[in-house]
Amino acid sequence: MALTSRNKVSPNFSMSGMTDIVFLLLIFFMITSTLIHPTALKLLLPQSSHQTSAKPLTTVSITRDLQFYIEDQLVEANDLEQILQQKIGNNPDIYISLHADKSIPLEYAVKVMNIAKNNNYKLILATTPE
Repeated sequence: MALTSRNKVSPNFSMSGMTDIVFLLLIFFMITSTLIHPTALKLLLPQSSHQTSAKPLTTVSITRDLQFYIEDQLVEANDLEQILQQKIGNNPDIYISLHADKSIPLEYAVKVMNIAKNNNYKLILATTPE
C-alpha cells in the first residue's frame, strides 16, 4: 500500500504579500517626510537650557554670510518687513521663529526683532539645547 501526502508544497513563491508591505512602508515614509519641516539652511544656533513649545507660523533665518531667508526663500533685508506683513497680516497671535547663526553681529538679529516689535508680532529666538 503506497501512502501519498495530500498536501503538496507549491514551489512557486507569491510576491503579492511582500509588495503590499513595501508599498505600505513607502506610503508611510512619504507621508511622515512631508510632516517634518526641515531647515534647509545650515545654521549654528546659540545654546540655551530653556526651550519653548510655541509653534511659529514662519521662520526668519540669518545665515553666516548675512543673507536673510523667510523659510527657504532668499529676501533682501530692506524687503523683510513688507514680505512678513504680506505673509502674516495684522494677526497679533502669530509667532515668528528667528534662526540666527551665532556668529552674526547682533545688530542683524535686532533688526528682525524691531520689525516684530513694530508690527506686534511675537518672536521666538531659536536655540539648540545645551
